[in-house]
Amino acid sequence: MDIPVGVFSSQFENTDSALPTVLLLHGYGSHEHDLTGLSSWLPRHLRWASPRAPLPLGQGGAAWFPLTLPDEPAQAPVDDATKALWAWIDDVAGDGPIIPVGFSQGGLMATELLRTRPERVPGAVVLAGFITAEGESDDPSLADRQTPVFWGRGDADPVIWPAAVERTQRWLATHSALQERSYRGLGHSVSEQEMDDVAAFLRDLLH
Repeated sequence: MDIPVGVFSSQFENTDSALPTVLLLHGYGSHEHDLTGLSSWLPRHLRWASPRAPLPLGQGGAAWFPLTLPDEPAQAPVDDATKALWAWIDDVAGDGPIIPVGFSQGGLMATELLRTRPERVPGAVVLAGFITAEGESDDPSLADRQTPVFWGRGDADPVIWPAAVERTQRWLATHSALQERSYRGLGHSVSEQEMDDVAAFLRDLLH
């Protein structure tokens, strides 16, 4: 599985490999342009990249792995997508640190990047995201690291089902230094208030 090239960056000329690269990971049925507007909240000295997910869905949309709701997502396709995404990262961004910022299904991919190569991920942002049931398995080395993670979600989100929210909260609370925020009246979306909180999280992370 390959990640189609869809990189958009206003800071990619910064070649300092010690600085993290922010990855903007879109949700199910969206595309690599969807989250680029969030770049205005990112620290100006960071480069960022926005890849398109590998599974085409038609009408310009794509997915990181299949969804068969109301069934739970299977872990094997998630693992395949994670391997493909790491191969793309290694090719495009080199071997430097990565800060994934993912929305919905892209939020799940952010946690998978953290789980699979925690030494490469100094922090992560999960927006209206979740983990799979199998993804809740114990990760002792990650728990020891206590990587900072921002998890934001709307309290009126009709898309992420309660069981996914509950297990994500359990897992993040024990496997990361969690900053959890819930936004009143926000559905399956991202608000300016939430992005202001993300910007503050990133400033603290890079301080």
